[in-house]
Amino acid sequence: MNKPIFIFPITFIAIITTYLFVFGEVETLEIIKGEYLSILALIIVTSILFIFKFKLKDYEIIEFIPTNNSSLKSVILFFLIFEVIDYYSEEGFIGMIKLWFLYWIMGLIALILMQTLNYYKNYKLLQKIKK
Repeated sequence: MNKPIFIFPITFIAIITTYLFVFGEVETLEIIKGEYLSILALIIVTSILFIFKFKLKDYEIIEFIPTNNSSLKSVILFFLIFEVIDYYSEEGFIGMIKLWFLYWIMGLIALILMQTLNYYKNYKLLQKIKK
């Protein structure tokens, strides 16, 4: 899988399915509403990315930020370490899985922010060339 953006819809479905099974519909909606600031940040970063994509649509994009070649094993290990920490700090399984949606949002923000920074660097380079 070359593009990690494809894994986000699959994990979103898995998280929401787990939430609906464990918490029910009302508490699932409350968990999602509780992350409104993170969702707002995601919308803002995504909007900025689309603005830069629109401004640079006729230009070749240079990859300034190197792609992350971390293996699936290291990502799973990193996630499991956080899960163990959350299990103890959130007092059990229920508190631990309530943070999954937050992790999902933060991962998506990080991915989109990296792409936005790359487009921003391309935009700045284009501005220098045009002068």
